[in-house]
Amino acid sequence: MSDIVIGGDLRVDRLGYGAMRLSGDPGIFTPPKDRASAIAVLRRAVELGVNFIDTADAYALGDNETLIAEALRPYADGVVIATKGGNTRPSPEEWIAVGAPGYIRQQVELSLRRLGVETIDLYQIHRLDLSLPIGDQIETLAELQRQGKIRHIGLSEVTVDQLKEAQAVAPIASVQNLYNLINRQSEAVLDYTAEQGIAFIPWFPIAAGEHAGPDGPVGKIAAEIGATPAQTALAWLLRRSDNIVPIPGTSSIAHLEENLGARELTLTDAQYEALNGLASA
Repeated sequence: MSDIVIGGDLRVDRLGYGAMRLSGDPGIFTPPKDRASAIAVLRRAVELGVNFIDTADAYALGDNETLIAEALRPYADGVVIATKGGNTRPSPEEWIAVGAPGYIRQQVELSLRRLGVETIDLYQIHRLDLSLPIGDQIETLAELQRQGKIRHIGLSEVTVDQLKEAQAVAPIASVQNLYNLINRQSEAVLDYTAEQGIAFIPWFPIAAGEHAGPDGPVGKIAAEIGATPAQTALAWLLRRSDNIVPIPGTSSIAHLEENLGARELTLTDAQYEALNGLASA
């Protein structure tokens, strides 16, 4: 498995880690109940060669960023921390996009403080605020980029047309959309980012369901190659396109190590095509 260069200068391993699951509740609203365990997972990820870690200011109301700094500062050379802003949490059940320039600038400053960095490697708009022009939201980040507070700009959950509109204002280094073996609704976005040299970061990269069971298609192929269904799903993603950077998340060191085992897997052409067919099925 090769690495990838994001934004022209951030070289990372193609299997990253999403820190969202390091929270204390299913709503991703509170800090982890076992902080020491969460810190151990982050440190183990870096020990195993993970150098791309994704978070957001909305996870546990900012504590997820604080947790990463607590676990990993001083950051090892080459470790890239990506965060997101623009998705507010008025309550555990609500995720509301706010793209007002003043709010975004405030959130960048808070993320800088919580992460303990002078520059955020990759800052992503968590969700576009559709009540405001896309160009204005991107221009706010471009201004922060010129100030040296963020290195690269990313987007999350966008269409091809929205991405093109953003590109007209500033270079976009990454797109983070829902995408996995079963959910391919962002196929057009993936193909466009590959053409443009933009990293594609699939969130929820390991889909659950009957297909992953022992008698399901993923489970059967996993048995053929001596792997788990999760590893097989990740191996498919890594082969699907060279610009894909999956960020499977977990609060378990055992699951972390299992996920990273996907690095060593090779699918045959027949196995890859069988997995490809799951979306249409």
